Amino acid sequence: MMFPRKFRRLHAVKFGPFAIISLFFLTNFTGLFFSPVLAPAATPTTFIETIPSDIPVSGDCDLDWTIYRAGVKAGVDPRFIHAVIKQESRYKNKAVSHVGAQGLMQLMPATAKRFGNKDPYDSASNIEAGTKYLKWLLKRFNGDVKLALAGYNAGEGAVDKYNGIPPYNETQNYVKKIVANYGKTHHPVVSPAEAREVFNLTTTSTMANGL
Repeated sequence: MMFPRKFRRLHAVKFGPFAIISLFFLTNFTGLFFSPVLAPAATPTTFIETIPSDIPVSGDCDLDWTIYRAGVKAGVDPRFIHAVIKQESRYKNKAVSHVGAQGLMQLMPATAKRFGNKDPYDSASNIEAGTKYLKWLLKRFNGDVKLALAGYNAGEGAVDKYNGIPPYNETQNYVKKIVANYGKTHHPVVSPAEAREVFNLTTTSTMANGL
């Protein structure tokens, strides 16, 4: 049936409100479905630092972390610190030598005081002071591990006197054992900021929170 032109206009107008309402719901519901609020939430992750697997272990996890962090803080390879502690005290916190060296890193009282260790049996303090001393010796002897170790055992003055490793059986055996354990004769003298990269200390793992 054909409507006159004016009736055709009225017929179209009659559906106008319905079209507007439909458009409103369509746009709003479409926006809701695609809203970031309803998007799947990304699972948050936590970055966990781990000690590289090639670094020696003492048998005490807390002590291993103390050694690791002391090395990172001072810019000294934790592997080198482990080698020194193993030779000096066998990881025994209460160790005392026949000449009076004390603690894990067997510091003489004057050396301990010089590098800020007030309690020789405070593991963290003793390791930090001993690591600072190793750092000082490495800088003094341009990264020469053998000379630094000789200075640690016999004193830097003895190394200067003999212009090398002193001819003491104890010192020479000490140097040989630690170098064999550490596996290197040169230790780069770097800043703490460079230590992680130079000594490959950047091992991390990720874990999803809540898992």
